[in-house]
Amino acid sequence: MTTIYLIRHAHSHYTPDEMHRPLSEKGVKDAAAVTGCLTYENIHAVLSSPYKRAVQTVEGIAGYIGSEIEIVEGFKERTLTAQPAEDFNKAITKVWENPSFSWEGGESNLAAQQRGVKAMKHVLKEYAGQHVAIGTHGNIMVLIMQYFDPHYDFAFWRQLAMPDIYQLRFEEDLLKRVKGIGAFT
Repeated sequence: MTTIYLIRHAHSHYTPDEMHRPLSEKGVKDAAAVTGCLTYENIHAVLSSPYKRAVQTVEGIAGYIGSEIEIVEGFKERTLTAQPAEDFNKAITKVWENPSFSWEGGESNLAAQQRGVKAMKHVLKEYAGQHVAIGTHGNIMVLIMQYFDPHYDFAFWRQLAMPDIYQLRFEEDLLKRVKGIGAFT
């Protein structure tokens, strides 16, 4: 069995600079709680989206196990639109209602999912039989989970906390079990 811990990043204050947006003060405290949740999970490797808030969320566990963080582009958040959406809720609802739809300069759910699943399948092959923590983002996390089990959908995404951790257990590339870890609000 390969165990993947998908970790939605901790809280950050919105800025249009996706790559360099840091965690908020609350986010830094919650990232420490993420480390606490994972210290007894026998983590072998830590991967992350290249976005600063995702990296910062998993830095503690990487430090705890004495490992570098491997940056994986496939785990970055989906691009919703080229410019910030005037009505975020309307924009995000539309892409979830129509998986092949994309806003100008953005990714459809299908395109983002394909990117994320490709990264996940590489991890499942490269780290077979190990425990891997992955710092990522809400939309791409749920799109990856949805590929393996359609039960994970827009309603599931809407109830995620920041941060949030889900343990996925795989036999090769077959999802066998999903369990939420931690109680973040």
